Amino acid sequence: MEDMIFGRNPVLEALEAGRDINKLLIIEGSRDKTIQKIIDRAKQQKTVIQFVDRKTLDRASEGETNQGVVAYVAAYQYFEIEDIMQVASDRGETPFIIICDEINDPHNLGSIIRTADAVGAHGVIIPKRRSASLNQTVAKTSCGAVEYVKVARVTNIATTVDSLKELGLWIVGTDMSNQTYHEADLTGSIGLVVGNEGKGMSRLVREKCDFVVSIPMNGHVDSLNASVASGIVMYEILRQRQMSKK
Repeated sequence: MEDMIFGRNPVLEALEAGRDINKLLIIEGSRDKTIQKIIDRAKQQKTVIQFVDRKTLDRASEGETNQGVVAYVAAYQYFEIEDIMQVASDRGETPFIIICDEINDPHNLGSIIRTADAVGAHGVIIPKRRSASLNQTVAKTSCGAVEYVKVARVTNIATTVDSLKELGLWIVGTDMSNQTYHEADLTGSIGLVVGNEGKGMSRLVREKCDFVVSIPMNGHVDSLNASVASGIVMYEILRQRQMSKK
């Protein structure tokens, strides 16, 4: 099974991460510095390169913005929860995992993975059904972070939450609550649940959370984009972790 990665930075990150790329399509005649880096790295790795015109690239990327480069790769590998926990163990850190409860928009999922990498989270969990999967849109939106953040795909989020609690994680939901995110103690082993873009967390998953935190809203709208909301809380977790070390 083959997939594609579009865009200069995602393709360069894939090459630098050692991803197995079957073939590169690159716009002919480009003098862009990042594309030249891609060509140099691809030649080092003996990757097949084809220089093509704009129409060929746009046809290959099916209308998606490709920035002059398309990479054909094997479909993204999913990991197990044990692999994510091992990342925390290898770093000597308490686990910090992002749990996506039916995030359907691949742009949101990509943004969440990008932020997860930025804050040093150990992995992301998504459900097998009713969720965006790891594809080229997710890769591009993550700006290559998907190459570094382990993503596990599970059958049932609620059951997975139970398993994580048995491993010692506190499960934190993001929804309307009397407790704001900066009032909560987020310094321990944390599993942060990000709810669906429209309906939020499912009832069962919310009931299984150890506590729920909210983000103060002072404007005219009463909710934030899922990736924005999760990013705010992720950075609060990072801040509290750093403060606890001082």
